[in-house]
Amino acid sequence: MTFVTRLTLQSGDRAALEGIVEDIRSTAEKKGAPLKGPHSRPPENLSAPQPKRLHADDERAYTSWEYTVFTRELEIHGHDNLARNIASQNFPDSVHIEAEVKQIHSTG
Repeated sequence: MTFVTRLTLQSGDRAALEGIVEDIRSTAEKKGAPLKGPHSRPPENLSAPQPKRLHADDERAYTSWEYTVFTRELEIHGHDNLARNIASQNFPDSVHIEAEVKQIHSTG
């Protein structure tokens, strides 16, 4: 029975994201863990409206705040302790991480 841990990292700070991904990759190489990725998704361009006042009848607004979110995905096969340690690290506030664990049953 093998576990596959999929890590999804997102950030608006591309340099911080790439640094974290490189740290994870080098750690996995040192431990001999099979790692797939990083896989890049296309950057997401988002915008948030900025009203000048909180009153609902006031339609005046500043220009929308626009920002880009970069996403990288990695998969660690087996090596449960390594995946757990990576997912529980203290990452910078600018980097968001999600961990999804799947259990794969071997045939036989």
